[in-house]
Amino acid sequence: MASHNDLGALGEQIALEYLLAKNYQILETNWLCGHKEVDIIAKDNDTIVFVEVKTRHSSCLVDPEITVDVYKQRHLIWAANSYVNRFQYDNDVRFDIIAIVIDKNNEKRIEHIEDAFYPSLR
Repeated sequence: MASHNDLGALGEQIALEYLLAKNYQILETNWLCGHKEVDIIAKDNDTIVFVEVKTRHSSCLVDPEITVDVYKQRHLIWAANSYVNRFQYDNDVRFDIIAIVIDKNNEKRIEHIEDAFYPSLR
């Protein structure tokens, strides 16, 4: 496995532990719908939360959350719509980003951005 895949898997594990500590119920991890993937699907009270996890080393010049561009948002929205329809959820839905930066001393900074983006009405 390439080191960027290892870093991504580490970040997703850190995000899972973080959400569990905040009393989220984890419904799915790495949920696939066609070629679109949602890193974590969880429940926060009655809200279904679709979480994109982005992990970077501190030497990276771009904050991890910046990389969730409109294209990635559309993929997540499409997959979320498929998930909600497939399992017939009638709950509120939210899209979050968990950005993790790991420095050279292996210290981790976690930023949880709730309601990071909203589905477009177009």
